[in-house]
Amino acid sequence: MSDGRSLATAAADVETVIRELADAGGLRAGQLLVIGVSTSEVLGQRIGTSGTLEAAQAIYAGVEAVRRDIGFYPVFQCCEHLNRALVMEQEAAQRYGLEPVNAVPVPKAGGSMAAYAFRHLPHACLTETVQAHAGIDIGDTFIGMHLRRVAVPIRPSIRSIGAAHLTMAYTRPKLIGGARAVYTLESEADGGTCD
Repeated sequence: MSDGRSLATAAADVETVIRELADAGGLRAGQLLVIGVSTSEVLGQRIGTSGTLEAAQAIYAGVEAVRRDIGFYPVFQCCEHLNRALVMEQEAAQRYGLEPVNAVPVPKAGGSMAAYAFRHLPHACLTETVQAHAGIDIGDTFIGMHLRRVAVPIRPSIRSIGAAHLTMAYTRPKLIGGARAVYTLESEADGGTCD
Protein backbone atom coordinates (compact mmCIF):
# COMPACT_ATOMS: atom_id res chain seq x y z
CA MET A 1 0.00 0.00 0.00
CA SER A 2 2.91 2.35 -0.56
CA ASP A 3 2.33 3.43 -4.15
CA GLY A 4 0.59 6.72 -4.95
CA ARG A 5 -2.47 5.04 -6.47
CA SER A 6 -3.16 3.01 -3.32
CA LEU A 7 -2.78 6.09 -1.15
CA ALA A 8 -5.13 8.02 -3.43
CA THR A 9 -7.64 5.19 -2.98
CA ALA A 10 -7.22 5.47 0.80
CA ALA A 11 -7.94 9.23 0.63
CA ALA A 12 -11.08 8.63 -1.45
CA ASP A 13 -12.25 5.82 0.86
CA VAL A 14 -11.78 7.99 3.96
CA GLU A 15 -13.79 10.76 2.31
CA THR A 16 -16.57 8.29 1.45
CA VAL A 17 -16.92 6.81 4.92
CA ILE A 18 -16.77 10.17 6.69
CA ARG A 19 -19.56 11.42 4.44
CA GLU A 20 -21.58 8.32 5.36
CA LEU A 21 -20.93 8.94 9.05
CA ALA A 22 -21.85 12.62 8.74
CA ASP A 23 -25.11 11.74 6.98
CA ALA A 24 -26.07 8.99 9.44
CA GLY A 25 -25.21 10.97 12.57
CA GLY A 26 -26.15 14.47 11.44
CA LEU A 27 -22.60 15.78 11.95
CA ARG A 28 -22.72 19.58 11.77
CA ALA A 29 -20.42 22.57 11.61
CA GLY A 30 -18.62 23.16 14.89
CA GLN A 31 -19.00 19.60 16.15
CA LEU A 32 -16.07 17.30 16.96
CA LEU A 33 -15.05 14.25 14.93
CA VAL A 34 -12.39 12.14 16.66
CA ILE A 35 -10.17 10.17 14.30
CA GLY A 36 -7.94 7.32 15.40
CA VAL A 37 -5.52 5.95 12.82
CA SER A 38 -2.80 3.34 12.70
CA THR A 39 -0.93 4.06 9.49
CA SER A 40 0.97 0.80 10.14
CA GLU A 41 -2.31 -1.12 9.94
CA VAL A 42 -3.29 0.79 6.79
CA LEU A 43 -0.07 -0.53 5.24
CA GLY A 44 -0.80 -4.10 6.38
CA GLN A 45 1.64 -4.12 9.30
CA ARG A 46 1.11 -4.54 13.05
CA ILE A 47 -0.04 -1.39 14.84
CA GLY A 48 2.85 0.80 15.99
CA THR A 49 5.52 -0.80 13.82
CA SER A 50 5.63 0.76 10.35
CA GLY A 51 3.75 4.05 10.28
CA THR A 52 4.36 6.56 7.52
CA LEU A 53 3.65 10.22 6.99
CA GLU A 54 2.64 9.42 3.39
CA ALA A 55 -0.28 7.29 4.58
CA ALA A 56 -1.15 9.98 7.13
CA GLN A 57 -1.16 12.60 4.37
CA ALA A 58 -3.63 10.54 2.30
CA ILE A 59 -5.98 10.05 5.25
CA TYR A 60 -5.74 13.73 6.19
CA ALA A 61 -6.70 14.65 2.60
CA GLY A 62 -9.85 12.51 2.84
CA VAL A 63 -10.81 14.08 6.18
CA GLU A 64 -10.10 17.59 4.91
CA ALA A 65 -12.31 17.14 1.82
CA VAL A 66 -15.35 16.53 4.04
CA ARG A 67 -14.37 19.09 6.69
CA ARG A 68 -14.32 21.82 4.03
CA ASP A 69 -17.93 20.97 3.11
CA ILE A 70 -19.38 20.48 6.60
CA GLY A 71 -17.18 22.57 8.91
CA PHE A 72 -16.69 20.04 11.74
CA TYR A 73 -13.52 20.09 13.83
CA PRO A 74 -11.26 17.08 13.17
CA VAL A 75 -9.60 15.72 16.32
CA PHE A 76 -6.72 13.28 15.76
CA GLN A 77 -5.92 10.77 18.51
CA CYS A 78 -2.28 10.17 19.41
CA CYS A 79 -0.95 6.72 20.26
CA GLU A 80 -0.51 5.44 23.81
CA HIS A 81 2.99 6.96 24.08
CA LEU A 82 1.25 10.31 24.52
CA ASN A 83 -1.60 8.72 26.52
CA ARG A 84 -3.97 9.00 23.55
CA ALA A 85 -3.90 12.80 23.72
CA LEU A 86 -5.59 14.68 20.89
CA VAL A 87 -4.45 17.03 18.15
CA MET A 88 -7.04 19.68 17.36
CA GLU A 89 -7.49 23.32 16.36
CA GLN A 90 -6.89 25.82 19.17
CA GLU A 91 -10.25 27.37 18.28
CA ALA A 92 -12.02 24.04 18.95
CA ALA A 93 -10.20 23.57 22.26
CA GLN A 94 -11.26 27.07 23.37
CA ARG A 95 -14.84 26.58 22.19
CA TYR A 96 -15.19 23.37 24.22
CA GLY A 97 -13.26 24.61 27.26
CA LEU A 98 -10.38 22.15 26.86
CA GLU A 99 -7.03 22.81 28.46
CA PRO A 100 -4.03 22.46 26.13
CA VAL A 101 -1.11 20.29 27.19
CA ASN A 102 2.52 20.64 26.15
CA ALA A 103 3.90 17.99 23.81
CA VAL A 104 4.66 17.73 20.12
CA PRO A 105 3.55 14.46 18.51
CA VAL A 106 6.18 12.75 16.38
CA PRO A 107 5.85 9.43 14.51
CA LYS A 108 7.52 7.41 17.31
CA ALA A 109 5.68 9.19 20.17
CA GLY A 110 2.19 10.17 19.11
CA GLY A 111 2.01 8.34 15.81
CA SER A 112 2.37 9.35 12.19
CA MET A 113 -1.24 10.54 11.85
CA ALA A 114 -1.11 12.82 14.90
CA ALA A 115 2.36 14.08 13.92
CA TYR A 116 1.12 14.94 10.42
CA ALA A 117 -2.05 16.62 11.71
CA PHE A 118 -0.11 18.67 14.29
CA ARG A 119 1.99 20.14 11.48
CA HIS A 120 -0.87 20.72 9.04
CA LEU A 121 -3.81 22.03 11.06
CA PRO A 122 -3.55 25.82 10.86
CA HIS A 123 -3.37 26.40 14.65
CA ALA A 124 -2.86 23.00 16.26
CA CYS A 125 -2.72 22.23 19.94
CA LEU A 126 -2.78 19.08 22.06
CA THR A 127 -5.42 18.28 24.68
CA GLU A 128 -5.76 15.26 26.97
CA THR A 129 -9.39 14.43 26.48
CA VAL A 130 -12.49 15.27 24.49
CA GLN A 131 -16.08 14.10 24.23
CA ALA A 132 -16.61 14.01 20.47
CA HIS A 133 -19.92 13.92 18.62
CA ALA A 134 -18.71 11.18 16.25
CA GLY A 135 -15.64 9.10 15.59
CA ILE A 136 -13.86 6.98 13.05
CA ASP A 137 -11.29 4.33 13.96
CA ILE A 138 -8.90 3.11 11.28
CA GLY A 139 -6.83 0.17 12.52
CA ASP A 140 -8.43 -0.60 15.89
CA THR A 141 -6.89 2.27 17.85
CA PHE A 142 -9.84 2.37 20.31
CA ILE A 143 -11.30 5.87 20.20
CA GLY A 144 -14.24 5.08 22.50
CA MET A 145 -12.73 6.94 25.45
CA HIS A 146 -13.09 10.14 23.42
CA LEU A 147 -16.75 9.77 22.39
CA ARG A 148 -19.78 11.20 24.13
CA ARG A 149 -22.31 8.82 25.58
CA VAL A 150 -24.26 7.15 23.89
CA ALA A 151 -22.30 5.83 20.87
CA VAL A 152 -24.28 4.42 17.93
CA PRO A 153 -22.18 2.21 15.61
CA ILE A 154 -22.45 2.69 11.86
CA ARG A 155 -21.70 -0.03 9.34
CA PRO A 156 -19.75 1.68 6.55
CA SER A 157 -19.97 0.63 2.91
CA ILE A 158 -16.18 0.28 2.99
CA ARG A 159 -14.91 -2.05 5.74
CA SER A 160 -11.20 -1.21 5.60
CA ILE A 161 -8.85 1.60 4.70
CA GLY A 162 -5.92 -0.08 3.03
CA ALA A 163 -5.44 -3.17 5.19
CA ALA A 164 -6.78 -1.51 8.36
CA HIS A 165 -10.09 -2.55 9.89
CA LEU A 166 -12.58 0.34 10.02
CA THR A 167 -15.23 1.15 12.62
CA MET A 168 -17.19 4.33 13.22
CA ALA A 169 -19.96 5.74 15.39
CA TYR A 170 -21.96 8.83 16.09
CA THR A 171 -23.35 9.80 19.48
CA ARG A 172 -26.81 10.76 20.66
CA PRO A 173 -28.24 12.06 23.93
CA LYS A 174 -29.20 9.44 26.51
CA LEU A 175 -32.82 8.31 26.49
CA ILE A 176 -33.88 8.56 30.12
CA GLY A 177 -37.06 7.44 31.78
CA GLY A 178 -39.01 4.26 31.38
CA ALA A 179 -42.16 2.91 29.81
CA ARG A 180 -44.02 6.21 30.34
CA ALA A 181 -41.24 8.44 28.98
CA VAL A 182 -41.89 10.57 25.90
CA TYR A 183 -38.98 11.46 23.63
CA THR A 184 -40.55 13.80 21.04
CA LEU A 185 -43.21 16.51 21.23
CA GLU A 186 -45.08 14.81 18.38
CA SER A 187 -45.62 11.65 20.43
CA GLU A 188 -46.62 13.41 23.65
CA ALA A 189 -49.44 11.50 25.29
CA ASP A 190 -51.29 11.61 28.57
CA GLY A 191 -49.13 9.39 30.71
CA GLY A 192 -50.70 10.33 34.00
CA THR A 193 -49.19 12.55 36.63
CA CYS A 194 -46.04 12.34 38.68
CA ASP A 195 -46.28 13.18 42.35
